[in-house]
Amino acid sequence: MSDYPASIDIMEEGPREGFQIEPGPIPTADKIALIDALSATGVQRIQVASFVNPKLVPGWADAEAVVAGFTPRAGVTYGALWFNPRGLERTLAFKDRLSVAGSITVSASEAFSKQNLNRDRPAQLDAMRSHVTEHLARGVAVNRVSVQAAFGCNFSGTVTTEQTVAAVVDAMALAAETGCAITRISIADSMGWANPAQVERVVGAVRSRWPEPAITLHLHDTRGLGIACALAGLRMGVRNFDAAVGGLGGCPFARHPGAPGNIATEELVFLCEEMGIATGIDLEALLEASALAERIVGHRLPSAMLRGGGLAAHRVKAA
Repeated sequence: MSDYPASIDIMEEGPREGFQIEPGPIPTADKIALIDALSATGVQRIQVASFVNPKLVPGWADAEAVVAGFTPRAGVTYGALWFNPRGLERTLAFKDRLSVAGSITVSASEAFSKQNLNRDRPAQLDAMRSHVTEHLARGVAVNRVSVQAAFGCNFSGTVTTEQTVAAVVDAMALAAETGCAITRISIADSMGWANPAQVERVVGAVRSRWPEPAITLHLHDTRGLGIACALAGLRMGVRNFDAAVGGLGGCPFARHPGAPGNIATEELVFLCEEMGIATGIDLEALLEASALAERIVGHRLPSAMLRGGGLAAHRVKAA
């Protein structure tokens, strides 16, 4: 039985996830312009930068300049991504502008863990134990579990529901060991393998075992099923989604050449509008931000709403 939520919350990841994979370089001023445009759409949470090694992710060599340069808007929470003590230190330098909270990250695929993190699951859990200790010592809460490659892996194939649940089990055990109160479990389709039936199975299995934490779906559109998977999540009552304006983004260590990135924020918002599910986002303003993103990267983005048919259909109905 469907149990659609009355409203959803979207984490806009386009600036952070999108610009990390573009060949670039993307000018700092353009990154700031997109963040400010997104801030005006009604999006309540935006991930604005990655504090990562610029040798590995050169697209974010200017993270400090971007975070210092955007104009904060009341009611919008801004966040960043980091992976190690140095990244945490760089993030905390902007704690007056950024929301800072840590996560325990594991992969449901051992092959992806080795490819993306250069560690198997036990080694990653050891690294996460140190990661949590460092965060707590700095007064930073660790309140989220994030499971990567939760549906499939380019390096090992399909990932089963049992593998994903096992990854959550390990992460939640580490959280209990270190005294972390987990309020959110993020389930990531890092390489776009999910189908709607899988989403329903995985969300159902995770929720039945851990009913209290909110579930976030992080979906990619590699095989064109991203929005269908989002609909499956909505059908399961999921209220929290990651998305990227224009369909920007993708994992730099796993993406198929030329494949789409995350689900497009405007497609998710349009879907919800059509179904009477509130997002708090002005779709027209979001489409303008999406067009700006396309101009900034200098190539066509995957979003169907940017093409004439999708946008025209929306405007006809709105009129």
